[in-house]
Amino acid sequence: MGEFRMPSLGADMEAGTLVEWLKAPGDRVARGDIIAVVETQKGAIEIEVFEDGTLDRTLVEVGAKVPVGTPLAVIRATGEAAAEVAKAPAPIPAPKPEAPKPKPAPRAEPSRAPEAGARLRITPAAFRAAEKLGLDPERLRAIRGTGPDGAITLGDIEAAAEAAPEAPGPMTEMRAAIAAAMARSKREIPHYYLAQSVDLTRASDFLTAANAGRAPENRLLLGVMFLSSVVRAAQDYPEFNGHFIDGAFRPAPKIHAAMAVALRGGGLVAPAILDSGDCDLDTLMTRMRDTLGRVRAGRFRARELSEATITVTSLGERGVETLFGVIQPPQVAIVGFGSPAERPVVQDGKLAAALTTTVTLAADHRVSDGHRGALFLRAIDRHLQEVTAS
Repeated sequence: MGEFRMPSLGADMEAGTLVEWLKAPGDRVARGDIIAVVETQKGAIEIEVFEDGTLDRTLVEVGAKVPVGTPLAVIRATGEAAAEVAKAPAPIPAPKPEAPKPKPAPRAEPSRAPEAGARLRITPAAFRAAEKLGLDPERLRAIRGTGPDGAITLGDIEAAAEAAPEAPGPMTEMRAAIAAAMARSKREIPHYYLAQSVDLTRASDFLTAANAGRAPENRLLLGVMFLSSVVRAAQDYPEFNGHFIDGAFRPAPKIHAAMAVALRGGGLVAPAILDSGDCDLDTLMTRMRDTLGRVRAGRFRARELSEATITVTSLGERGVETLFGVIQPPQVAIVGFGSPAERPVVQDGKLAAALTTTVTLAADHRVSDGHRGALFLRAIDRHLQEVTAS
Protein backbone atom coordinates (compact mmCIF):
# COMPACT_ATOMS: atom_id res chain seq x y z
CA MET A 1 0.00 0.00 0.00
CA GLY A 2 1.25 3.48 -0.81
CA GLU A 3 0.06 6.72 0.71
CA PHE A 4 -1.02 9.57 -1.55
CA ARG A 5 -0.14 12.76 0.33
CA MET A 6 -1.02 16.44 0.06
CA PRO A 7 1.78 17.73 -2.18
CA SER A 8 3.65 20.98 -1.76
CA LEU A 9 2.61 23.31 -4.57
CA GLY A 10 5.23 25.96 -3.96
CA ALA A 11 7.50 27.36 -1.29
CA ASP A 12 4.67 29.53 0.05
CA MET A 13 2.15 26.71 0.53
CA GLU A 14 1.55 25.25 4.00
CA ALA A 15 -1.92 23.71 3.59
CA GLY A 16 -4.70 23.13 1.11
CA THR A 17 -8.43 22.42 1.13
CA LEU A 18 -9.68 19.30 -0.63
CA VAL A 19 -12.61 20.40 -2.81
CA GLU A 20 -13.22 17.36 -5.02
CA TRP A 21 -12.27 13.72 -5.48
CA LEU A 22 -12.09 12.81 -9.18
CA LYS A 23 -11.53 9.10 -8.48
CA ALA A 24 -13.53 6.82 -6.20
CA PRO A 25 -12.36 3.85 -4.11
CA GLY A 26 -11.92 0.88 -6.41
CA ASP A 27 -10.97 2.98 -9.46
CA ARG A 28 -7.80 2.14 -11.35
CA VAL A 29 -5.24 4.95 -11.45
CA ALA A 30 -2.07 5.43 -13.50
CA ARG A 31 0.88 7.75 -13.02
CA GLY A 32 -0.13 11.23 -14.18
CA ASP A 33 -3.88 10.76 -13.64
CA ILE A 34 -5.71 13.67 -12.01
CA ILE A 35 -7.10 12.24 -8.77
CA ALA A 36 -8.32 15.27 -6.81
CA VAL A 37 -8.72 19.05 -6.79
CA VAL A 38 -7.23 21.14 -3.97
CA GLU A 39 -7.95 24.81 -3.28
CA THR A 40 -4.97 27.00 -2.30
CA GLN A 41 -4.27 30.73 -2.33
CA LYS A 42 -3.37 30.34 -6.00
CA GLY A 43 -6.68 28.80 -6.98
CA ALA A 44 -7.97 25.30 -7.74
CA ILE A 45 -5.08 22.90 -8.34
CA GLU A 46 -5.50 19.53 -10.07
CA ILE A 47 -3.48 16.94 -8.14
CA GLU A 48 -1.80 14.08 -9.99
CA VAL A 49 -1.02 10.59 -8.73
CA PHE A 50 2.55 9.29 -9.09
CA GLU A 51 2.07 5.53 -9.16
CA ASP A 52 -0.03 2.89 -10.89
CA GLY A 53 -2.58 0.89 -8.95
CA THR A 54 -6.07 1.08 -7.45
CA LEU A 55 -7.49 3.76 -5.20
CA ASP A 56 -8.05 1.63 -2.08
CA ARG A 57 -9.65 4.29 0.14
CA THR A 58 -9.72 8.00 0.80
CA LEU A 59 -8.56 9.45 4.12
CA VAL A 60 -9.75 13.06 3.85
CA GLU A 61 -13.28 14.31 3.32
CA VAL A 62 -14.15 16.99 0.81
CA GLY A 63 -13.98 20.39 2.49
CA ALA A 64 -11.19 19.50 4.92
CA LYS A 65 -8.15 21.79 5.07
CA VAL A 66 -4.98 19.79 5.76
CA PRO A 67 -1.24 20.59 5.92
CA VAL A 68 1.25 19.67 3.21
CA GLY A 69 2.35 16.04 3.63
CA THR A 70 -0.94 14.82 5.10
CA PRO A 71 -2.03 11.40 3.71
CA LEU A 72 -5.07 11.93 1.48
CA ALA A 73 -5.63 8.41 0.21
CA VAL A 74 -4.18 4.91 -0.01
CA ILE A 75 -3.11 3.49 -3.37
CA ARG A 76 -3.03 -0.30 -3.70
CA ALA A 77 -0.37 -1.67 -6.05
CA THR A 78 -1.35 -4.02 -8.86
CA GLY A 79 -1.88 -7.53 -7.46
CA GLU A 80 -1.94 -6.36 -3.85
CA ALA A 81 -4.88 -7.45 -1.72
CA ALA A 82 -7.38 -4.87 -0.50
CA ALA A 83 -6.89 -3.60 3.01
CA GLU A 84 -9.32 -4.59 5.74
CA VAL A 85 -11.84 -1.82 6.24
CA ALA A 86 -11.66 -2.24 10.02
CA LYS A 87 -7.99 -1.25 10.00
CA ALA A 88 -8.52 1.87 7.91
CA PRO A 89 -7.86 5.10 9.81
CA ALA A 90 -10.83 7.37 10.26
CA PRO A 91 -11.07 9.99 7.50
CA ILE A 92 -10.14 13.54 8.38
CA PRO A 93 -13.53 15.28 8.54
CA ALA A 94 -14.33 18.53 6.87
CA PRO A 95 -14.51 21.47 9.27
CA LYS A 96 -17.93 22.22 10.72
CA PRO A 97 -19.64 25.07 8.93
CA GLU A 98 -19.27 28.39 10.66
CA ALA A 99 -22.13 30.73 11.43
CA PRO A 100 -23.43 32.33 8.23
CA LYS A 101 -21.54 35.43 7.22
CA PRO A 102 -22.75 38.23 4.96
CA LYS A 103 -21.96 37.32 1.37
CA PRO A 104 -21.15 39.75 -1.42
CA ALA A 105 -23.93 38.29 -3.56
CA PRO A 106 -26.87 35.90 -3.11
CA ARG A 107 -26.45 32.22 -3.99
CA ALA A 108 -26.49 31.62 -7.70
CA GLU A 109 -29.93 30.46 -8.77
CA PRO A 110 -31.79 30.83 -12.04
CA SER A 111 -33.72 34.07 -11.92
CA ARG A 112 -34.64 37.11 -13.92
CA ALA A 113 -32.28 39.86 -15.01
CA PRO A 114 -30.91 42.02 -12.15
CA GLU A 115 -33.78 44.44 -11.68
CA ALA A 116 -34.28 46.31 -8.44
CA GLY A 117 -35.76 43.96 -5.86
CA ALA A 118 -35.42 40.91 -8.12
CA ARG A 119 -33.10 37.96 -7.67
CA LEU A 120 -29.75 38.16 -9.41
CA ARG A 121 -29.21 35.80 -12.34
CA ILE A 122 -25.57 34.70 -12.22
CA THR A 123 -23.67 31.52 -13.11
CA PRO A 124 -22.01 29.49 -10.32
CA ALA A 125 -18.49 30.24 -11.62
CA ALA A 126 -19.27 33.96 -11.78
CA PHE A 127 -20.72 33.85 -8.28
CA ARG A 128 -17.56 32.26 -6.85
CA ALA A 129 -15.40 34.83 -8.62
CA ALA A 130 -17.56 37.67 -7.28
CA GLU A 131 -17.17 36.29 -3.75
CA LYS A 132 -13.36 36.22 -4.08
CA LEU A 133 -13.31 39.77 -5.45
CA GLY A 134 -15.65 41.04 -2.72
CA LEU A 135 -18.24 42.41 -5.15
CA ASP A 136 -21.33 43.46 -3.21
CA PRO A 137 -24.91 43.11 -4.57
CA GLU A 138 -25.06 46.76 -5.64
CA ARG A 139 -21.99 46.35 -7.86
CA LEU A 140 -23.25 43.03 -9.22
CA ARG A 141 -26.59 44.58 -10.22
CA ALA A 142 -24.69 47.24 -12.15
CA ILE A 143 -23.07 44.55 -14.35
CA ARG A 144 -24.83 43.84 -17.63
CA GLY A 145 -24.91 40.05 -18.05
CA THR A 146 -24.06 38.55 -21.42
CA GLY A 147 -25.27 35.02 -20.65
CA PRO A 148 -28.63 33.42 -21.41
CA ASP A 149 -31.53 35.65 -20.31
CA GLY A 150 -29.06 38.27 -19.15
CA ALA A 151 -27.23 36.02 -16.68
CA ILE A 152 -23.89 37.35 -15.43
CA THR A 153 -21.05 35.09 -16.58
CA LEU A 154 -17.48 34.62 -15.38
CA GLY A 155 -16.29 36.73 -18.31
CA ASP A 156 -18.58 39.58 -17.18
CA ILE A 157 -17.10 39.45 -13.67
CA GLU A 158 -13.54 39.42 -15.01
CA ALA A 159 -14.28 42.35 -17.30
CA ALA A 160 -15.82 44.31 -14.43
CA ALA A 161 -12.80 43.58 -12.23
CA GLU A 162 -10.39 44.81 -14.91
CA ALA A 163 -12.39 48.00 -15.48
CA ALA A 164 -12.84 48.85 -11.79
CA PRO A 165 -10.14 50.99 -10.14
CA GLU A 166 -8.24 49.20 -7.39
CA ALA A 167 -9.31 50.30 -3.94
CA PRO A 168 -7.05 50.07 -0.91
CA GLY A 169 -7.95 47.29 1.48
CA PRO A 170 -6.69 44.14 3.17
CA MET A 171 -4.55 41.77 1.12
CA THR A 172 -6.26 38.83 -0.55
CA GLU A 173 -4.98 35.34 0.30
CA MET A 174 -3.11 35.17 -3.01
CA ARG A 175 -1.53 38.61 -2.53
CA ALA A 176 -0.49 37.63 0.99
CA ALA A 177 1.05 34.40 -0.33
CA ILE A 178 2.94 36.28 -3.05
CA ALA A 179 4.17 38.82 -0.52
CA ALA A 180 5.36 36.07 1.84
CA ALA A 181 7.21 34.20 -0.91
CA MET A 182 8.88 37.32 -2.32
CA ALA A 183 9.83 38.58 1.15
CA ARG A 184 11.42 35.21 1.84
CA SER A 185 13.21 35.35 -1.52
CA LYS A 186 14.71 38.80 -0.91
CA ARG A 187 15.57 37.90 2.68
CA GLU A 188 17.27 34.56 1.98
CA ILE A 189 18.55 34.70 -1.59
CA PRO A 190 21.53 36.95 -2.40
CA HIS A 191 20.34 38.26 -5.76
CA TYR A 192 22.60 39.71 -8.40
CA TYR A 193 21.28 41.39 -11.55
CA LEU A 194 22.50 41.68 -15.14
CA ALA A 195 20.97 43.15 -18.30
CA GLN A 196 21.78 42.92 -21.99
CA SER A 197 20.28 44.44 -25.13
CA VAL A 198 19.42 41.87 -27.80
CA ASP A 199 18.78 42.46 -31.50
CA LEU A 200 15.57 40.69 -32.55
CA THR A 201 15.82 41.30 -36.30
CA ARG A 202 16.68 37.69 -37.15
CA ALA A 203 14.07 36.32 -34.76
CA SER A 204 11.42 38.60 -36.27
CA ASP A 205 12.38 37.60 -39.82
CA PHE A 206 12.20 33.93 -38.83
CA LEU A 207 8.71 34.40 -37.39
CA THR A 208 7.49 36.12 -40.54
CA ALA A 209 8.73 33.26 -42.71
CA ALA A 210 7.57 30.49 -40.36
CA ASN A 211 4.05 31.94 -40.00
CA ALA A 212 3.49 32.52 -43.71
CA GLY A 213 0.38 30.58 -44.71
CA ARG A 214 -0.43 29.43 -41.17
CA ALA A 215 -3.82 29.90 -39.58
CA PRO A 216 -3.76 32.43 -36.71
CA GLU A 217 -4.26 29.72 -34.09
CA ASN A 218 -1.16 27.86 -35.36
CA ARG A 219 1.22 30.80 -35.60
CA LEU A 220 4.35 31.09 -33.52
CA LEU A 221 4.66 34.08 -31.18
CA LEU A 222 7.76 35.95 -30.12
CA GLY A 223 7.12 34.80 -26.54
CA VAL A 224 7.75 31.16 -27.44
CA MET A 225 11.09 32.14 -28.94
CA PHE A 226 12.00 33.90 -25.69
CA LEU A 227 11.09 30.79 -23.71
CA SER A 228 12.96 28.49 -26.09
CA SER A 229 16.11 30.61 -25.97
CA VAL A 230 16.15 30.44 -22.16
CA VAL A 231 15.62 26.67 -22.23
CA ARG A 232 18.52 26.20 -24.69
CA ALA A 233 20.77 28.48 -22.66
CA ALA A 234 19.92 26.54 -19.49
CA GLN A 235 21.08 23.39 -21.25
CA ASP A 236 24.43 25.13 -21.82
CA TYR A 237 24.63 26.51 -18.26
CA PRO A 238 22.89 24.05 -15.88
CA GLU A 239 23.78 26.06 -12.75
CA PHE A 240 20.79 28.29 -13.56
CA ASN A 241 18.34 25.37 -13.73
CA GLY A 242 17.49 23.68 -10.45
CA HIS A 243 16.75 24.22 -6.77
CA PHE A 244 18.67 25.42 -3.72
CA ILE A 245 17.49 23.21 -0.83
CA ASP A 246 18.95 22.56 2.62
CA GLY A 247 22.06 24.61 1.97
CA ALA A 248 23.00 22.99 -1.34
CA PHE A 249 22.22 23.48 -5.03
CA ARG A 250 20.57 20.56 -6.75
CA PRO A 251 20.75 20.84 -10.54
CA ALA A 252 17.58 19.56 -12.19
CA PRO A 253 17.92 16.63 -14.63
CA LYS A 254 15.14 18.13 -16.75
CA ILE A 255 14.21 21.70 -17.69
CA HIS A 256 10.74 22.73 -16.57
CA ALA A 257 10.63 26.38 -17.64
CA ALA A 258 7.89 28.41 -15.95
CA MET A 259 6.03 31.42 -17.34
CA ALA A 260 4.90 34.22 -15.03
CA VAL A 261 1.21 34.82 -15.79
CA ALA A 262 -0.88 37.70 -14.43
CA LEU A 263 -4.39 36.58 -13.49
CA ARG A 264 -7.37 38.65 -14.58
CA GLY A 265 -8.80 38.81 -11.09
CA GLY A 266 -5.45 39.89 -9.64
CA GLY A 267 -2.39 37.96 -8.55
CA LEU A 268 0.35 36.06 -10.31
CA VAL A 269 1.21 32.42 -10.92
CA ALA A 270 4.12 30.77 -12.73
CA PRO A 271 3.14 27.36 -14.16
CA ALA A 272 5.89 25.33 -15.81
CA ILE A 273 6.00 23.80 -19.27
CA LEU A 274 7.14 20.36 -18.09
CA ASP A 275 10.03 18.81 -20.01
CA SER A 276 10.32 21.99 -22.08
CA GLY A 277 13.89 21.07 -22.99
CA ASP A 278 12.52 18.23 -25.11
CA CYS A 279 10.17 20.45 -27.16
CA ASP A 280 10.67 21.97 -30.60
CA LEU A 281 9.17 25.42 -31.22
CA ASP A 282 5.80 24.18 -32.50
CA THR A 283 5.35 21.77 -29.60
CA LEU A 284 6.41 24.44 -27.12
CA MET A 285 3.92 26.89 -28.66
CA THR A 286 1.09 24.35 -28.44
CA ARG A 287 1.86 23.61 -24.81
CA MET A 288 2.15 27.31 -23.98
CA ARG A 289 -1.32 27.96 -25.42
CA ASP A 290 -2.78 25.02 -23.51
CA THR A 291 -1.18 26.09 -20.22
CA LEU A 292 -2.19 29.74 -20.57
CA GLY A 293 -5.76 28.75 -21.45
CA ARG A 294 -6.11 26.51 -18.41
CA VAL A 295 -4.48 29.02 -16.05
CA ARG A 296 -6.77 31.83 -17.15
CA ALA A 297 -9.73 29.49 -16.65
CA GLY A 298 -8.52 28.90 -13.09
CA ARG A 299 -7.24 25.34 -13.66
CA PHE A 300 -3.72 24.35 -12.66
CA ARG A 301 -1.90 21.06 -12.25
CA ALA A 302 0.19 20.34 -9.19
CA ARG A 303 3.44 19.49 -11.01
CA GLU A 304 3.26 22.68 -13.06
CA LEU A 305 3.62 24.70 -9.87
CA SER A 306 5.86 22.47 -7.76
CA GLU A 307 8.46 21.31 -10.31
CA ALA A 308 9.41 24.56 -12.11
CA THR A 309 13.20 24.83 -12.40
CA ILE A 310 13.62 28.32 -13.92
CA THR A 311 11.17 31.15 -14.60
CA VAL A 312 10.69 33.51 -17.55
CA THR A 313 8.78 36.75 -17.05
CA SER A 314 7.80 39.65 -19.29
CA LEU A 315 5.80 42.84 -19.13
CA GLY A 316 6.55 43.68 -22.71
CA GLU A 317 2.89 44.03 -23.66
CA ARG A 318 2.67 46.81 -21.05
CA GLY A 319 5.49 48.77 -22.68
CA VAL A 320 8.04 48.03 -19.96
CA GLU A 321 11.56 48.31 -21.36
CA THR A 322 13.46 46.58 -18.54
CA LEU A 323 12.18 44.10 -15.94
CA PHE A 324 14.21 42.67 -13.05
CA GLY A 325 12.40 39.72 -11.51
CA VAL A 326 12.50 38.29 -8.00
CA ILE A 327 13.60 34.66 -7.78
CA GLN A 328 10.90 32.17 -6.77
CA PRO A 329 12.33 29.86 -4.05
CA PRO A 330 13.75 27.27 -4.29
CA GLN A 331 14.68 28.20 -7.88
CA VAL A 332 17.95 30.05 -8.47
CA ALA A 333 17.23 32.25 -11.51
CA ILE A 334 14.58 34.27 -13.31
CA VAL A 335 14.93 35.81 -16.79
CA GLY A 336 13.01 38.92 -17.81
CA PHE A 337 12.21 40.24 -21.30
CA GLY A 338 11.32 43.87 -21.92
CA SER A 339 9.08 45.31 -24.59
CA PRO A 340 10.42 44.74 -28.15
CA ALA A 341 10.70 48.07 -29.98
CA GLU A 342 12.66 49.69 -32.76
CA ARG A 343 15.60 51.51 -31.24
CA PRO A 344 18.69 53.22 -32.67
CA VAL A 345 21.70 50.91 -33.03
CA VAL A 346 25.08 51.15 -34.74
CA GLN A 347 25.54 48.61 -37.54
CA ASP A 348 28.73 48.56 -39.62
CA GLY A 349 29.62 51.99 -38.29
CA LYS A 350 26.27 53.48 -39.30
CA LEU A 351 23.26 54.49 -37.24
CA ALA A 352 20.18 52.37 -37.98
CA ALA A 353 16.87 51.31 -36.43
CA ALA A 354 16.53 47.72 -35.26
CA LEU A 355 13.98 45.73 -33.30
CA THR A 356 15.55 45.10 -29.90
CA THR A 357 14.66 44.03 -26.39
CA THR A 358 16.38 44.13 -23.02
CA VAL A 359 16.97 40.72 -21.44
CA THR A 360 17.64 40.63 -17.71
CA LEU A 361 18.82 38.00 -15.28
CA ALA A 362 18.29 37.81 -11.54
CA ALA A 363 20.35 34.92 -10.17
CA ASP A 364 21.36 33.39 -6.83
CA HIS A 365 24.91 34.34 -5.81
CA ARG A 366 25.16 31.15 -3.73
CA VAL A 367 25.14 29.15 -6.95
CA SER A 368 26.60 31.37 -9.70
CA ASP A 369 28.37 34.67 -10.18
CA GLY A 370 28.29 37.59 -12.59
CA HIS A 371 30.78 36.03 -14.98
CA ARG A 372 28.66 32.92 -15.51
CA GLY A 373 25.52 35.03 -15.57
CA ALA A 374 26.96 37.14 -18.39
CA LEU A 375 27.75 33.99 -20.36
CA PHE A 376 24.20 32.75 -19.73
CA LEU A 377 22.71 35.98 -21.12
CA ARG A 378 25.07 35.77 -24.10
CA ALA A 379 23.82 32.23 -24.74
CA ILE A 380 20.20 33.46 -24.72
CA ASP A 381 21.21 36.09 -27.31
CA ARG A 382 23.00 33.48 -29.42
CA HIS A 383 20.03 31.12 -29.45
CA LEU A 384 17.72 33.97 -30.52
CA GLN A 385 20.07 34.71 -33.42
CA GLU A 386 20.38 31.06 -34.44
CA VAL A 387 16.74 30.07 -33.98
CA THR A 388 15.37 27.27 -36.16
CA ALA A 389 12.16 25.27 -36.20
CA SER A 390 13.75 22.44 -34.19
